[in-house]
Amino acid sequence: MGRIKAGDIALGFSEQDGGGDGGDAVVFLHGVGSDKAVWDEQLAHFAARGYRAVALDYPGYGESDSPSSEPDRAQIASYIFAALDELKVAAAAHVVGLSMGGVIALEMWRQQPARLRSLVLADTFAKHTDGDAILKRSLDGMTALGMGKFAEARVGAVLRPDAAPELKSRIVENMARINTRSYTWASRAVWTADYLSDLPNISTPTLVIVGEHDALTPGALSEELHNGIRNSRLRIIPAAGHLANLDNPAAFDEAVAEFIQSV
Repeated sequence: MGRIKAGDIALGFSEQDGGGDGGDAVVFLHGVGSDKAVWDEQLAHFAARGYRAVALDYPGYGESDSPSSEPDRAQIASYIFAALDELKVAAAAHVVGLSMGGVIALEMWRQQPARLRSLVLADTFAKHTDGDAILKRSLDGMTALGMGKFAEARVGAVLRPDAAPELKSRIVENMARINTRSYTWASRAVWTADYLSDLPNISTPTLVIVGEHDALTPGALSEELHNGIRNSRLRIIPAAGHLANLDNPAAFDEAVAEFIQSV
């Protein structure tokens, strides 16, 4: 773990280098209710297979600085690109984004498509059909309960129904650490996204992933991504909810590895 300069702030990052160069980098982007630590298993898995695996905190999350003003999706993506420049990820990277991370990955494609060797859009969407309502519920719940109690109330919605208590506790602890100001702007950034018009123009190799029990970003939203992006692939992860990489890491890692090895 460490911090890397990204424009006017520093972002937190974790990295495991399996010996690949910048062209073999896999960049992992987390969701609104977590930070880079959600990718620890994936960093180890992909580094062991020769990739340079990097996970980044968003501004105001984890070990990152908070910007002076509320960043939008375009600014968040710009910070990510600036961090990758500092990390000398010079060639196009495989970008794996889960939930909010998928939304930010779409924004990165909009800004600099040549920097993306492939896209993995996991448990995410181009535009959420219930986005405004989720945003209101999220901000109202956070305000009424505080982040700790809000995390306890929300954990059941992001994991599979029979998730282990230890995993639930880990998610609650991680989410409870998020600053309320950061969670507010990040929630606005993700739940108001609309990239539907971009989908027909995406030629970057794309894998769409969704957990079979994902109720927060259900399968219909992944099918919309898959149908909208030419030549994309769709994988359903069994025994997984919204956080498919944690609920079933073996199946998630296999799907991502098989895909990026083919592009």
